[in-house]
Amino acid sequence: MIERLASGNPRLDEILNGGLLKNSINLIVGVPGSGKTILSQQFAFHNATDERPALYLSTLSEPLDKILRFGETLKIFDPDAIRKGRVVYEDLGQVLGGDGLDHILSAVERFLKELRPGVVVIDSFRAFQAVSGDSTSFRRFLYGLTRLFSASATTALWNAPYTRGQALDAAEFAVADGIIALDVKQVGARELRVVQVLKLRGSAYRSGEHAYRITDAGFDVFPRLADTMDERRYDLSEARSSTGIQALDEMLGEGGYWSGAATLVAGPSGIGKTLMGLHFLFRGVESGEPGILATFQENTTQLARIANGFGWSFEEGGVTILSRSVVDVYIDEWVYQLLDLIEKTGARRVVIDSLPDVMTAADDPTRFREWMFSLTQRLERAQVSLMMIVETPELFELSRISEHGLSHLADNVVLLQYVQEGPELARAITILKTRALHHRPMVHRYEISEKGFVLGDAMSLNR
Repeated sequence: MIERLASGNPRLDEILNGGLLKNSINLIVGVPGSGKTILSQQFAFHNATDERPALYLSTLSEPLDKILRFGETLKIFDPDAIRKGRVVYEDLGQVLGGDGLDHILSAVERFLKELRPGVVVIDSFRAFQAVSGDSTSFRRFLYGLTRLFSASATTALWNAPYTRGQALDAAEFAVADGIIALDVKQVGARELRVVQVLKLRGSAYRSGEHAYRITDAGFDVFPRLADTMDERRYDLSEARSSTGIQALDEMLGEGGYWSGAATLVAGPSGIGKTLMGLHFLFRGVESGEPGILATFQENTTQLARIANGFGWSFEEGGVTILSRSVVDVYIDEWVYQLLDLIEKTGARRVVIDSLPDVMTAADDPTRFREWMFSLTQRLERAQVSLMMIVETPELFELSRISEHGLSHLADNVVLLQYVQEGPELARAITILKTRALHHRPMVHRYEISEKGFVLGDAMSLNR
């Protein structure tokens, strides 16, 4: 079994299939400011031991005291580890600047023999290429350094300010066993940090780009939510989840939706979509099923006022609010917050208000569809009932629900719309789809009173 070097972040290790390979040579590349030094230090501090310390070698990129000064602002930076010699910082800049590459190999060899480090970071490796003079000298140096590390049973991390394209053309690419690429992308007016594994010799890994943030706790990574179809069989509950609206439960066959089903509620502004979600959540509380309202629409103060107006209270517990602004939100960061909150609270019902906001965060229709497929599949297998709210642009006689093919992911589709009756607007509800349930797709009038949704008689849309 191949031993692994953990990163200190479980989700990054998940992408790396457990971590980097031990006793390997790895490149961490990325544009300036992408976090190469921070990630390198995170690996170093997380894996340093008294028997096998971590050695951090700076070159000509930044002075060693500057690296230390900024490192001290991070929670991953452990001054005690430095005092006790578990993490050792050394400056190769003076050797490199004065004597060139000729004496670098002997200096590195001396450190390896004296310290016997388990991890060695070189920051930045590109400085060696800059002073080599010609490609032949640099390749000779690269060969000698590779032999030193291979013979010392240590894990090397070389970081360099390459773009992904430059890294693929660099001589270091050929000798590296693993390559992690960091990038900062412009998505509209926002910046998105992404990490991608370009190479991990002899090991599987999660492909594609994965979002990350840099905090004072180091790297926080959010693996791209893109699950394949899970064909394993699982037990389906025979229980029903009440909608919280008695007449609607009767329309669905005396009991509501199947537990664990995904429901799509679509309608124009002001029609009562959020209110329908609150009915569903607070009925769950009465049934002993905790719920989560994941919203981009209102803050907690606004939601409390809405709930209080209908006799509900978030303060009594049972319903947890996950409120985020669409400004600077990463779609995968948000979904991991949601999944973690489901596990923490034991939630059995989730309402997302609303999906167009999630589409905005995804900024990519294909990415949004694979995200939605993955989320609905995970929640269905966990028997967590999901309600997704979509605002439609049309007020009357809706011709479409969404441009992104969402209805096929839902077990139930509920349509809310306005009907003009002379000078007044009436509200109408139609159950367009219920998977594995018998229903009649009739249009029913409804009103919103102090008791919430109140269903009326069937009506015709003909005018």
